[in-house]
Amino acid sequence: MMQETLIQLRAAQTELDPQFKALRNVMSALNVAVRLAEADTMDALPMQKALSKLETAAASVNNETLATAVSAFAAITQQALDDLAFDFAKELREAFTQRGETVNGRPPVLSVGILMFRIEMAARKGQWFYGREPLTKPIPLSLTGILKAYDQQVKRIVNRQLDSSFLPDLQKAWQDCIDKRKQRPSGSRINIVEVYSQMTLNRQSARFWNQPSRSTFKDYERDLFVRDLVLAQAQSEVPFRLGVATKNQAEQASRSLWIPQTAVDGEYIGDITFD
Repeated sequence: MMQETLIQLRAAQTELDPQFKALRNVMSALNVAVRLAEADTMDALPMQKALSKLETAAASVNNETLATAVSAFAAITQQALDDLAFDFAKELREAFTQRGETVNGRPPVLSVGILMFRIEMAARKGQWFYGREPLTKPIPLSLTGILKAYDQQVKRIVNRQLDSSFLPDLQKAWQDCIDKRKQRPSGSRINIVEVYSQMTLNRQSARFWNQPSRSTFKDYERDLFVRDLVLAQAQSEVPFRLGVATKNQAEQASRSLWIPQTAVDGEYIGDITFD
């Protein structure tokens, strides 16, 4: 009889122990969240950290009241992050104004000229983009670092001049892609990313083909290719046409390119055709 009772007790212990641990983790996370919510001012970054732990702990507990509380805490945390981003954006605007430049937009997406800056307040980092192409890795939200990265990309992207060889190289890459096919594609349309890849290969030196390696490979960064396309389109006579990407193409970076018209607007391009 005693042995049978022991087995039942241990079975109950085994079944309830995970629930006990889950509730203990939830209570610990709730205590931190309550302390932060009681504070006179919302401290966004600690709240973000506490929310992450609370959401993880709450996932193991099925309780409607708990779910409502987590949603409420998530809402005020997001508000605190938005307020912090707004304050930072104000400082950034002032820094650019002192340089005679204008910052447009509102957090988390700001723009200066044709470049876009996306703020990730929870990570305390931001990133410069040209269209949808990242120009930098996420960088700490330091005004000095952000301005330095911006100046580098102004030289690299904004002030870039179109090389006279771009259009001939682009057309050759397009033709090479056609020549590889047994049958000419409808409308002579070739996927734009395929042409970009072929153009990169065509630009390799004899040194690379004699000894292919990372050290001998001459990169042609994707963001520079996008910029060159935009610069080429700005010319009075353009010998090529860009086709708007299908929904399926637009969802894949390997099949489409985002061609910016402004810092934040543009369209996905799927193919290119030469007249």
